[in-house]
This record gives sequence, structure tokens and C-alpha cells, in this order.
Amino acid sequence: MLDKLDMSKKINKKEYSEQIKSAQSRLRKMELKIYKKQIPVLCVFEGWDAAGKGGAIKRLTEMLDPRGFTVSSYAAPEGEEKTHHYLWRFWRKLPRAGHLAVFDRSYYGRVLVERVERFAGDAEWQRAYQEINEFESHQASFGMVVCKFWLHITPEEQLRRFRRRELDPFRQYKLTDEDWRNRAKIPEYTRAVEDMVMRTSTPHAPWTVIEANDKYYARLKVVETTVESIENRLN
Repeated sequence: MLDKLDMSKKINKKEYSEQIKSAQSRLRKMELKIYKKQIPVLCVFEGWDAAGKGGAIKRLTEMLDPRGFTVSSYAAPEGEEKTHHYLWRFWRKLPRAGHLAVFDRSYYGRVLVERVERFAGDAEWQRAYQEINEFESHQASFGMVVCKFWLHITPEEQLRRFRRRELDPFRQYKLTDEDWRNRAKIPEYTRAVEDMVMRTSTPHAPWTVIEANDKYYARLKVVETTVESIENRLN
């Protein structure tokens, strides 16, 4: 599935500057509408290391009223989180009615990193597909808009970004040994991603795979897709 994507998609800087402002303005209007209608919105971001999740989230929230959204970032569970079902820590950060929440990485770690790195047993990550689908179904039945983004870049583009981070003193901290270890397991992660998209993309919580080799194209597609999803719910 991923190998059939057109990774050459791009947009020039001038077109991007014009279109992203328009999309962000529309999203700002949607923020007010979901507040008035008391509709919660959840945007889930997953993707390869260095795929541009942070940049896309920044553009998604750039023009929003900060009182109307939250951003939560997730890594491995710690402390009390380990004493609960893995979905517990995500339940606690779901958007309340009329607000937007962004998850920078998410409960999909169970079927991605925890599957590939063997942090979860086979029965656990295989059972998680149903658990996640039911979890998202519960949110949809509450009226929540669920947008899920996988930011996809090619191995070649990822390597270029890793090399640039190595040379940038202000961004070197973003490149870790774990990033290199994950890169060595691209085939295993690719299988996990394709299984995830196939088994958890549903009518009420569809996956949008973003061709993210070009950051401008990826950021614009994220914002426009979110706007369209909210508009469809309002209509």
C-alpha cells in the first residue's frame, strides 16, 4: 500500500503561503462553530521519525484560539500509566465537547513500536486492533470527529533529514540513537503500518496517509483534511 503512493507530490513556497493561510482561516472559523455546536475533535498524528509531525501540528494550531485546543505528546508509559490499561492515559486527554485535541503519537504505539520491538506480546497487539476500533467507535457515538494522519516519507528522504539534523546545533537533540535503531527496522515497521491502516481505518475514524516528502504539501494537506472532516460533521 505505502509503496504505491506518489511521493513526488509537492507545492511551491508561494502557493503554499497563500493556501495555508486560507486553510488556517477556515479552521479558525470551524473552531468557533464546533464550540457553539459542542462537537469534540481529535487529531491523531503518527508517522516515520523526522516525517514532520511537529511542523504539521504547529501549522494546524497556529491560528487557533489557545483556549479551544490542547496538544499532548506521548512516549513510553511511565509510573502510574503502567498500572492501567494502555488506553487509560489517552482517555484522560480526549477533547471535551466543543474543543480540539491533538495527539502527537498515540495509542497506535501498541500496534507499531510495541509490536515491532516486542514490548507487547503477540496476543496483546493483535487484540489491540479491536480494542482501538471500539475505543474510537465510542468517541464517534459521542459525536467526536476523529482525524488520523500517517505522515509518510521515503527512507531516502528520512536519511537526508537525519543528516541535516546532525549538522544543525539547534536540532541535534531531535536525533537519537533510537531513531537510528528504528530506521534499521523499516521493513518490520512498514508491515506494521500497513496492517494498522488496513485494520483500523473505519468510516467514523479513517486514516489519511500524507505524502510528506515535501513539507509544504504535507502541512497543507493536514490542515485542509481537518477542515473538511469538521465541515462534513457540521453538514
